[in-house]
Amino acid sequence: MRHTALLSALSAAILTAGLGACAGNPKVEKQYVEQPVEKIYNQGADFLDERRWTDAITAFDEVERQHPFSSWARRSILMGAYARYQLEKYDEATIAAQRFISLHPGSDSAAYAYYLVALCSFDQIFDVGRDQSSTLRALQALDEVTRRFPGSEYARDARFKAEMTNDQLAGKEMDIGRFYLNADQHLAAANRFLKVIENPSFQTTTHAPEALHRLVEAYMSMGLIEEATKTAAVLGYNYPSSEWYARTYKIVTSDKLPVPEYGRDTRKAEREKAVQQKRLRAAALASPRSFKSSPEGEDFANPLPENPSPEAPPAAPETQAPTG
Repeated sequence: MRHTALLSALSAAILTAGLGACAGNPKVEKQYVEQPVEKIYNQGADFLDERRWTDAITAFDEVERQHPFSSWARRSILMGAYARYQLEKYDEATIAAQRFISLHPGSDSAAYAYYLVALCSFDQIFDVGRDQSSTLRALQALDEVTRRFPGSEYARDARFKAEMTNDQLAGKEMDIGRFYLNADQHLAAANRFLKVIENPSFQTTTHAPEALHRLVEAYMSMGLIEEATKTAAVLGYNYPSSEWYARTYKIVTSDKLPVPEYGRDTRKAEREKAVQQKRLRAAALASPRSFKSSPEGEDFANPLPENPSPEAPPAAPETQAPTG
């Protein structure tokens, strides 16, 4: 499916009408003799159709070698880059596409060249437990596609992939934040969760509700009850049906609230606990960045049924990436 869609997009970008493949199944020799450029190019096109990527690369490279100043050579650069991409030779494919951009920046096929550079980085994105350098490069390349060619078909897919990339980067911040939280390094954890909450590109990711919940956990552990209350209300107002709000509600309405300072008079601690419980149900709350704050005077809404039954966490929604 990926091969068919990408090849179709590439053909639409750089092939002209009337370029038919040669009849039969010509065999490419290791050492080429002087041949008409159309014949060599069409041999390469046949190899692409047959998924013979290495043979296709050889043919397109030969077009450049024998006819370096022809329009066929210009097309062969991108065709060879595409074949290298299919072989997962991402560095070589990126170099070839960037060479096309430097030689022919005004070409109608430049949009595809930029898109192919982005795909090479996008396909190298690793899980959140590993280094995210490829993710950052992919995001930069995808943003460049949408900036330079906002109305192209490549820009539409680039925007979608950029959303996936931002979700990956937000997931990395969450992974680090959870590590700090489990290690009782609450301030460091809170800073990581705040990155997800305050970054406009991360606020629309699937990690935003959990980031708010984990921030409540961190604040409560540090005894920052007012901050925890505000964050909990923001979570409830923006994601009232979220499982993370259900968990947060249990935390902020629990009788077992942490007392920030220890070793003080028990009665004084009990009075402070009562004050804390009142604060937890207050709703005159500030909102982080673009998250909506809850209206003043509105109490926390209980997201749980009266007799809740334990349920498995809902599965993440399946997302079908557009082809191309």
